[in-house]
Amino acid sequence: MPMLKLTVGQVIELVKQLPQEDKYAVLHAINPDIDARMEDKLEREKEQQLRAVSAKRGLDWDKLSEDDQEVIAKNLLQKSM
Repeated sequence: MPMLKLTVGQVIELVKQLPQEDKYAVLHAINPDIDARMEDKLEREKEQQLRAVSAKRGLDWDKLSEDDQEVIAKNLLQKSM
């Protein structure tokens, strides 16, 4: 099979033309642990939001009980729906 030589820019442009699910397949093939990284990023973002909500209420997230943290998390989820 002949070798096709493409620049990085050409590859990017080709991938951009793919349907969304195929783009994800390409990304996953290049970086198999992408799902774990995305989950970690989402968890960090959620924690930042929870800390911000707590701070607005004059609360220190780290000093709250798990029950209180859960209540704040549920409230945040309900507001985002």
